[in-house]
Amino acid sequence: MAKQKHDPNEVLATIDPQPVRRVFTTGVVGLLGAILLYVAAATPPVDVAWLAFLVVTGLGAIYLAWRVWQATAVRLELTRSELRETGGRVLFSLDEVDSIDRSIFAFKPAGGFLVRLKTPTTRGRVYAPALWWRARARVAVGGATAGSQAKPVADLISIIVAERRGDMPRR
Repeated sequence: MAKQKHDPNEVLATIDPQPVRRVFTTGVVGLLGAILLYVAAATPPVDVAWLAFLVVTGLGAIYLAWRVWQATAVRLELTRSELRETGGRVLFSLDEVDSIDRSIFAFKPAGGFLVRLKTPTTRGRVYAPALWWRARARVAVGGATAGSQAKPVADLISIIVAERRGDMPRR
């Protein structure tokens, strides 16, 4: 039987941040920032250090809410060669994958999965809040995403990696 040639850029699956989770996450973090700033303005503490703490933490929470809103505006796409954002930023290449962990005890975002890479990545640390993060030899995907989309992507990555290693027979 002839070997089929597949397009390495063909999108096999996508992970879309869920609109309700996106709004809820952004709203909760933004509300925390607003409450902290309100407390600092309405009833300022006597100690200047506490006032500075409230203001800096409140502004930090508002900044984080803005970053969550930006990060969750993109879709993640799985191709035969990589997992990437729709804008083209690559999370990892499938050649780099050592293992995938979806277990309860994995240090991963809610409804997501953890990918361990063979070697620490040269792409650097990245944090797209509520969507994915990458540090050294680990990439975690999830947060504002639905587990019903993340699980099939993790399974497809496992299958593709196993086929490339020769752990699974090809059809």
